[in-house]
Amino acid sequence: MCIVGGGHGLSFAFRYSGIVSGALSAKQGEPTDEQLIMFRLCPRTSSVGSGQLNRMRRSMSTYSRAVRRTAIALIFTIGVLAPDLQSQEAQNLSYGAPEDVGMSAAVLTGALGVYEEAIKRGELVGAVVLVARRGRIVLHEALGWRDKEQGLPMERNTLFRMASNTKPLVATGIAKLIEQSRLEYSDLVRTHIPEWDNYRAGFITVGQLLSHSSGLRISSLFLQPLAANTTLQREAARFGNVGAAVPPGETYSYNNPGYNTLAALIEIGSGQLLEDYLKDIVYRPLGMTDSYNHKAGHKLDGKLNRMGAVYYERGSNGEWEPGGTPGGPVAYPFARGSGGMISTAWDYAVFCQMFLNGGIYDGVRIIEPETVELMTSPKIEVPGGGGYGYGWTITDGTYGHGGSDGTNAWLDPEREIIGLVFTQTPRGRVSLDRFRQLVNLSLEER
Repeated sequence: MCIVGGGHGLSFAFRYSGIVSGALSAKQGEPTDEQLIMFRLCPRTSSVGSGQLNRMRRSMSTYSRAVRRTAIALIFTIGVLAPDLQSQEAQNLSYGAPEDVGMSAAVLTGALGVYEEAIKRGELVGAVVLVARRGRIVLHEALGWRDKEQGLPMERNTLFRMASNTKPLVATGIAKLIEQSRLEYSDLVRTHIPEWDNYRAGFITVGQLLSHSSGLRISSLFLQPLAANTTLQREAARFGNVGAAVPPGETYSYNNPGYNTLAALIEIGSGQLLEDYLKDIVYRPLGMTDSYNHKAGHKLDGKLNRMGAVYYERGSNGEWEPGGTPGGPVAYPFARGSGGMISTAWDYAVFCQMFLNGGIYDGVRIIEPETVELMTSPKIEVPGGGGYGYGWTITDGTYGHGGSDGTNAWLDPEREIIGLVFTQTPRGRVSLDRFRQLVNLSLEER
C-alpha cells in the first residue's frame, strides 16, 4: 500500500474515521478532501481529471496545514498521545547510582564486560558506553584506545564521527521548520527545488524523504564528480534529474541522498547553512557544546586532539589500521545531512533525553510533544522487521539509529532508558543485542 510513505499519516486516519471529514468543504470545481488525500498519498494512482491537477497542487499546502492543526488539536482533546509524553516530568541528565533508578549495578557491570572483553580479544580498538534511566546516567565508561598508534586512551569526552546518527538531527531540523509553517511533510520537493519538477522526481514528498520511502535508489552520498565550488543545494538539485527508481511511498530503501536533500531544504527554508541552523535550534539551546556538522577546513574549535581515529580494516598482521585520523582530509566542502556530525556520548545523550522528555530539556522546548510522537511512529515497514519513522529506526517499542563508523543509540520510552555505544571500529564484531539484553535484565535483577 502507498499510505505509509505518503506524507502526514494523521489526516488519512482521521479523515476515514469521520473526525476530520467535513472540516474543509470543497468549493465548486475544487478537489474534494478525499481526492486531495488520495492524491497526496498515492499521486500516481489517484484518479483525477487533468483540469483539477494544478488546483490540487495549489491546495495541498493549505489543506495539509489545516488538517494538521485540526488533527493535533483533536489528539490533545482525546488523549491519543502516549501518556509518557504528556504527563511524565522532564528529566535533565545527571550521574546517579543504578539502584536509585531500579537497576542492578552488578548486571550493568556484566553488560559493560561485553565491550571490555571484545577489546581484549582485539575485536574493537576502543569504545565509550553510556546508559541512562529517568535522567540518571548509571553507566558512562571509556574503554580501550581513541588512537592506539599515538598511545592515546579513549576518554569519556572523546569526539566521534557520528555518520548516520546525524539523520535524527536533520529530521528534527525539518520538523522545526514544519512547526513554524515554513514547510510541510506533504510538500512536494519540487515546490522548493525546481530541478525536481519532472516526471522522475515530481511526486516525491518531504515526508517520503524522511522515511526513506521516496523511491530514490542513488547509492553514493552525492553524484560524482562533484562540481567545482559546489554547494549542498546545487548537489541536491542534481538528484532531481535522477529521480525515483520505483513509485514513491511504496517501499523502504535507505537512502543518503534523500537526507542530503532534506539538509538542502533546511537551508532553503531557514536561509542559513545547515551547520548554523542546527547550532541555533538544537546544539546551543541544549548546551551541546561538543557537537558540530563537519566539513572541509573545520577545526572543531580547537578540539581535534579529542577526535578518535577510525579503524576500518585489519592489516596483514591482523591488527586494526587507522583509516581516518584527526585532522585528516574531509571529502566534502559543505556540511551534509546524511552524516558528518561530530559529537560526544554526553552531548548525544542530551539530545536523546530531549526526545524522551517529549521535546523539552532543561526548560527549553526544542519541538512539540506531538512532533516527537510523529517522528517516532513507524511510517513504513522495514524488510526484516520494524519500521522507519522520521529520522529514527523503530523496533519493538524502541527507536534509535546507528552510524557506519561504529556508533549506536537506542531509546526505550517504556523503560525510560537511553543506551549509547560509540566506537570507531565499524567492522568490529560485537553483539549490541547482547548488551541491550543485559541492560534490560538489570531492571529485573535489582
